[in-house]
Amino acid sequence: MTDDNPQVQSRKAYWLERWERNETGFHQTGINPYLLEFWHTLQLNRDSTVFVPLCGKSHDMLWLRQQGHAVRGVELSATAAQAFFSENDLTPQNHAHSRFMHWEANDIAILCGDFFDLSAEDMRDVSAVYDRAALVALPPDLRKRYVDHLLQIVPANTHILLITLDYPQHEMTGPPFAVPLHEVTALFQAHAGITLLSQHNVLAQNPRFQERGLSRLKESVILLKTLAR
Repeated sequence: MTDDNPQVQSRKAYWLERWERNETGFHQTGINPYLLEFWHTLQLNRDSTVFVPLCGKSHDMLWLRQQGHAVRGVELSATAAQAFFSENDLTPQNHAHSRFMHWEANDIAILCGDFFDLSAEDMRDVSAVYDRAALVALPPDLRKRYVDHLLQIVPANTHILLITLDYPQHEMTGPPFAVPLHEVTALFQAHAGITLLSQHNVLAQNPRFQERGLSRLKESVILLKTLAR
């Protein structure tokens, strides 16, 4: 985000500090099981380009590349971007690109910078979006802005595989934040078709959230397809 809103700047500083301090409990060391189970529902060609917002150093990008897709992530933290390539024994080429530092190796590119600085030109060849950790990372005041910008920059008929969490928000301070299904519907319904693929109660499998005081935790997997403009 390029504006000087103090709340926006505070949120950016928060994530940069988390990466600098290696406070990355949100990072999954394996491939997300919902990605493995439901990616086929997007019915993409192998050579399609997939966009991963707020990608961190996710191993899911490696799996997507193994399926034949070109992968394009965006990540605020240079520490996270560098870690992705170094931890996976990849030597990236890097250059300045608009407001971003562009890192790329093995057809996996990470644009290091602010998601809100992305343009439709940056996304012109994207066929799908994989969002496991972006929408749930944002507080309510930024979620609508995120969705509005995403829908502005991706092409029509783009498929989005979205994974969200829902829990009593008063029981835990996010991130990750609770994003119930009715909010997803409100955010996307005017601009995308929405299909609920899966919904599971997963508190028993997540002791770290039990320790934080949650009484309920639900994960939803949602397929969206942006409408023609």
